[in-house]
Amino acid sequence: MFRPLSEHGTRCAKATAMTRIVLVLGDQLSRGLSSLRDLDPAHDIVLMAELAEETTYVRHHKQKIALILSAMRHFAAGLRAEGIRVDYIALDDPANTGSFTKEVARAIPRHRPERIIVTEPGEWRVLQMIEGWEAQFGLPVEIREDDRFLCSLAEFRQWAAPRKTLRMEYFYRDMRRRTGFLMQGDDPVGGQWNFDSQNRKALPTGLRPPPRRPKPPDAITQAVLDLVARRFPDTFGDLLPFRWAVTRHGALEALDRFVALSLPLFGEYQDAMAEGEPFLFHALLSPYLNIGLLTAHEVCRAAERAYHMGDAPLNAVEGFIRQIIGWREYVRGIYWMKMPDYARTNALHADRPLPWFYWTGDTAMRCMAQTITDTRRNAYAHHIQRLMVTGNFALLAGIRPAEVEEWYLAVYADAFDWVELPNTHGMVLWADGGMLASKPYAASGAYIDRMSDYCRRCAYDPRIRTGPRACPFNFLYWDFLMRNRPQLAGNPRLALSWRNLDRISPQEQTRIRDQARAFLDAPGTTAPAPEHPDLFG
Repeated sequence: MFRPLSEHGTRCAKATAMTRIVLVLGDQLSRGLSSLRDLDPAHDIVLMAELAEETTYVRHHKQKIALILSAMRHFAAGLRAEGIRVDYIALDDPANTGSFTKEVARAIPRHRPERIIVTEPGEWRVLQMIEGWEAQFGLPVEIREDDRFLCSLAEFRQWAAPRKTLRMEYFYRDMRRRTGFLMQGDDPVGGQWNFDSQNRKALPTGLRPPPRRPKPPDAITQAVLDLVARRFPDTFGDLLPFRWAVTRHGALEALDRFVALSLPLFGEYQDAMAEGEPFLFHALLSPYLNIGLLTAHEVCRAAERAYHMGDAPLNAVEGFIRQIIGWREYVRGIYWMKMPDYARTNALHADRPLPWFYWTGDTAMRCMAQTITDTRRNAYAHHIQRLMVTGNFALLAGIRPAEVEEWYLAVYADAFDWVELPNTHGMVLWADGGMLASKPYAASGAYIDRMSDYCRRCAYDPRIRTGPRACPFNFLYWDFLMRNRPQLAGNPRLALSWRNLDRISPQEQTRIRDQARAFLDAPGTTAPAPEHPDLFG
């Protein structure tokens, strides 16, 4: 049971001169964390703090804040049940300074530690902060490797060093060899590394994904939900219904449900989108991986076991494992190898502000409205909604990378800087000039129409390129190509796009440019564009 600070403050004061403060961050809720491995319950103090600076530096979704705070409180309760002393600073503690540095500074006279221990954080700004503590506090600060990942940062740099291009597919193959997942000796199970060509089906009529039935919140979670409702009434997102697991036990149950009920069809329909079906057959495990309630190894092992037992097909299991040991590990390596300069690149010179409907969902583009509404309700959208709907629009419209990245970091429960920034900056916006993606993932309305049912009841027609009923993704797509041809002309993967563009008459190209400009230049993106009277609400 969660206990307030006053209940354990007097015990903490009895610490000896050999005390070490072990700081555990909100995304480090793993009992096997490197900083907790040699914990001495008789002397060491685990310090955990709910901080205003972490809950407000972007407009985090209410459910994201509730998930992390509740999971932190449950994790602290679990440590105390082992007899470990935890100095826990609640968000509404009147003495809470709201800052990592200030809370560590306050803890030092309480516990008189000989050193501070922390596992390396997942965010560049937090690491820079921690690296200044030794000089500031006059104490040794030991920053330990975060070995919950399957590829260390040193190993990633070693892999990247001899390569001119850092393609994820080749990294993924090396990770398969290293981990042994879906391998037969030196060869991939099934004779090929990637079965993505089998994973691109739209959802057929009548096929219903398994229901998601959340458990009622326990007392700790209910207290957190009440706190978030009081403290963050105006931040983005619906707080209820709150469906997330907040303990390791709950996360393991979610893993078991996914493997049993959704994994068999995850592969074929992982790129599909459907109105009223925000989750489809997706795992929804990334928040638990990213805050530490699950490990990458155990999640991949569970999926691989399902394949070997005949409970899930190879294309589904391979696609799922690739997302974890391939993409997840890869973007972390890119982040730490290239920061902080990486975040400042802007290869396509995108400079438009983020449209206000990203926060409201009030747009006549049904795909955007549906995805943003699902995001507001659930703090979740799956990877194709993120990449090919909200991300594709941001790419085509030339929205400033920093504003798009702030939005993604704020609205998704699984978004942390190390994973969100490379995905958005490189994969979604091509702002890194092609380090992550060999070409921009730009697409017209035809892709969304093929992979979803969003277009059926939309005000716009994905078959029309210009005019009052033209899908904005269509004229924005061709305008994007024309606008960025100087930067992208030499990209061999766009050769077909250039040929198709050159078939469009100069008069039609002028109409495309004019309509795109009128659409994008609507004042402040809060007033209607001339030919789209209800587009901006």
